[in-house]
Order: sequence, then C-alpha cells, then structure tokens
Amino acid sequence: MSQDQEKNSILLFEEAVDSQDANAIQSLAQEMHPADFEEIFPEFSLENQRFIIDTLPLKSSALILSNLDEDDVKTILKEKDPLFISKLINYLDSDDAADILLSFPVKTREEVIANIEDKEFAENIIDLLYYEEDCAGGLMAKEFITTNINWTVKECIEEIRRQAKRVEKVLTVYVVDDQGILQGRVSLKKIILSKDDVKIKDICIPNIHAVQTYDSDEDVADMMQKYDLEVVPVVNVQGKLMGRITIDDIVDVITENAEVDQQLMAGISENIEASDTIWMITRARLPWLIIGMAGGLLGAKFIGLFERDLAIIPAMAFFIPLITATGGNVGIQSSTIIVQTLASSGEFLGKKRKLFAKSFSVAIINGLAIAILVFLFNIAFSSFSMAAIVSISLFCVVILASTMGTLTPLVLNRFNINPALASGPFITTTNDLLGLAVYFLTARLLLGVGIG
Repeated sequence: MSQDQEKNSILLFEEAVDSQDANAIQSLAQEMHPADFEEIFPEFSLENQRFIIDTLPLKSSALILSNLDEDDVKTILKEKDPLFISKLINYLDSDDAADILLSFPVKTREEVIANIEDKEFAENIIDLLYYEEDCAGGLMAKEFITTNINWTVKECIEEIRRQAKRVEKVLTVYVVDDQGILQGRVSLKKIILSKDDVKIKDICIPNIHAVQTYDSDEDVADMMQKYDLEVVPVVNVQGKLMGRITIDDIVDVITENAEVDQQLMAGISENIEASDTIWMITRARLPWLIIGMAGGLLGAKFIGLFERDLAIIPAMAFFIPLITATGGNVGIQSSTIIVQTLASSGEFLGKKRKLFAKSFSVAIINGLAIAILVFLFNIAFSSFSMAAIVSISLFCVVILASTMGTLTPLVLNRFNINPALASGPFITTTNDLLGLAVYFLTARLLLGVGIG
C-alpha cells in the first residue's frame, strides 16, 4: 500500500469512528497496518477509543492496547469484565499480557488469570508479574523454543513443531540440559541441513550472550546494541533459561531512555508527557527554572562587583550576552557529545585522556576562529583595547566551557548520576558565571597593564 493510500485509509477510518460505523471500521481495519492504529488511536476521545476496542477483532484490539501507557489501558478497560480482558490478552505474548495486567488491582489480575483457559500461558504471566518492569525479568517473554542437548535433530524438530504453536516468532532454538540450564543455541538452518540422527550437542553453539533476570533494562539494551542481537536469552542465578527478550522490546527501552535524557537536557526533572496533569508538568519543569533563575540572580550580582569597570568602559556591557551565550553553547556541544558516547558505550575503555585531548584541541581551534572573527568585527567599530578584551575573553571562555562540558558528565557518570544533567541548565548556568568572571578579570588585567 502506497503512502497516499495509507493516508486515505486513515482518514476514512477516522470518519468511520466519528460516525460510529462499525462495519466500516472492521472493513478498513483489514487494510490498515497495526502501526497506523497505534499512531492515531490516542487522538480519539475515550468514548471512541472504547468503541474501537469493542468493534475491532480481539487480536487487533489487544495489539493496540499493548502499545499504550498503563494508565490509558486501565482507563479504557475500566468497565470491562475479567472474562473480556482474559480473551483480549490471550492474543498477546506473555510479557505484553503481564504489562497490561500490572495496570489493574491485584483482585482484577487474579480474576483475569483465572479466566485464561491456557494454563501454561497463565502460569507464564504469573511468573512475569513477579519482576520489576525495568529489569530483564520484566522485559522477557516466556514464549521461546528449547531443545535438549542430548536429543537428536529428529527429536528436536518434533519438539519445535509442538512448541511453535504458541511462539509468534521463532528466531532461534535454545539448547538446555536435563535441569533446564542454558547450554547454547542452535540455528534453524543447522537443524534443517543436519541429518535426523545427528546429536544437538554436535551442532550447538555454546557460550552465547545471555542476561540475568535482575539485570537492568539499560544493561540489556547496551548488550544487544553492542553485539547486534535480535534476541537475547534470560537466565536466573542458577543459569536456568527463564525467557527471551526481543529487539522490539529493547527499541521501546532505548526510545524511553532517550526521551528521559532529552528532557533532562532541557531541564525537566521527571519523565512527563503532554497528556499529564498541569501539576505534574509544572513539578517537573519548575525546579530547574528556579535553578536557572538563581544562576541569573548570581550573574547579576556578579556583574555588580565590576560596576567600576563598566563605568570606565560602558561598551563592555554590550558584549555580556555574547560572552554568556558562547560559553553556554560550547558547554552544551561538548557535554552532549560525551553524553552520547556514554549512552552508546557506557565506558571509554581507557581512552578518556585521548578523548579529552581531542576535545581540548577542538576547543583551541574553535576559540581561535571565534576570537579572530570577533576581533576583526570589533576593531572596525570600537577601540583596539575593547576588541582585545572581548576576543581574548571569548577564547578563554571557549576553552573553559569546553573543559567543563567534557569533565562534568564524566564526573556525574562516575558517581552514578545521569550525565544528561550536564547538558541542561546546570552546565549553561555554570558557564554563564565562569564566562562573566573571565570577561571582567581579562578586562582588569589588560586595563591594568596600560591597554585602554
């Protein structure tokens, strides 16, 4: 389907929902991709959202709900009975089903689980409810294919056929021993190409990457990114295979973490969305605004210490915004690069000195370029002394701000504080004060040796 056809289907679907045309909604749903539903669903009113869930096939409704926030799911299904919810989540993997159930009270969870006919599926959901949502155990799904290391290929194929009924995507076959301890994996290609009497242990790939149930979601994301994995097995402390985590779950984690870092860089202390209450949004934004205001007041007080300098050369006041803006921009650029590097690799593997040296070299080049340009501009409109003060100050500010922008996130990371804080108002306010200090001290130094 072309983009124009997709847009047309979405428009027709929206019209069908507005007119409460159930037949049209069901017909259009067959043509639309589930991702299209996920994109437009939050835009409908709560009444229309409930109408869509009631109208669409259970599988489509389940997929939509699995991609919504827990609070939204709870609101939409608030009036539904446990039997309906159990039929709904029966179309999902165990991890998505557990996520939906976590939005309900314990009593409702138990009633829903009691109505699930597939007892193995119900037990898998119960197992997942035990784990926190931000660890590997909370991310994993219980649907995976296993084979015993002592079996033959023929026995393995028969077991795959039996287990695959519940598994939506068969990405790999995990190999376990008689106690369920993970021994490795075997590819479907190897199974297909091997003879029936070949032992699985002879074609098994041992020493595969796995994560512990208690590992954080960020650690799982780092491993899957580092080794370019589409799926990773999850084991407990005894090494027993407990589940698997697929790349689609990790993409959600990476996206969420990126949004949190982006909000921290903007001075928002909590993970909020536009749909949150006014109080929640205000609470997340106000602290850093107050810190920024305090920094501004300190800057104003700091400028007051150099009142005599401004009285001697009033033109110095014209360049205060230039000094503070340049320092803030350089600091944010430097810290952002470090934050991105930390996010992608976690550590610099002993290359911190090299990285700092490179950052310092870039700062020198940028500082010289900015200083020369500003000097050439100022020399045409002001005195040599004023041009020299501003240019030298800018060069020093660029070096200092770049150093602060490089070191601050490293220090924060060392103390297990999110380094994204270094790219927000914190680094900007700090560099403003340092920039002003450099500017006025440079002026005093140059004026003191007879320039002016």
